[in-house]
Amino acid sequence: MKIYTRTGDTGTTNLFDGTRVAKSDPRVDAYGEVDEANAVIGLARASGLDPDLDAMLVQIQRDLFALGSRLADPAGHIAGRVEKAALGQQDVARLEGWIDRLEEELTPLRRFILPGGSMTGTALHHARTVFRRAERRMVALGVLEPTLLAYANRLSDLLFVMARCVNRRAGMPEVEW
Repeated sequence: MKIYTRTGDTGTTNLFDGTRVAKSDPRVDAYGEVDEANAVIGLARASGLDPDLDAMLVQIQRDLFALGSRLADPAGHIAGRVEKAALGQQDVARLEGWIDRLEEELTPLRRFILPGGSMTGTALHHARTVFRRAERRMVALGVLEPTLLAYANRLSDLLFVMARCVNRRAGMPEVEW
């Protein structure tokens, strides 16, 4: 199979249900933002991480493929057939558990902090902001599975906590605003 199909040369693409839409369609925009966040997480992973955090990010990248699949599937055709495209409450709970575990390493926040620190910490802050944009695009779509929105909200929180954790482990001070 070739990487190019020429089917998108006119500015349209197919959703999983076969619907042909403009590449500027809000649904395509939403899963495009999720894809960008996934790439920025890949950048953070390439910057060097402790094994525990890297394992979390690998799972998150897999989850983001599932999330993108769900967003590209307005009629729910794939959800019931492809197990790896499932995201459920257990996935939200997994993120919450990771947040709780990582926050044990951190001092409580007293003020806002400026994004930055180490290259990896900065990449995680960047991933958080890209994913917040993806979350806004998801909300703009209207009715979505509540679990997908909960996952999106929790993931942004986790990326923030991970950035703080990476910076603390690297000995980088947080700069308060």
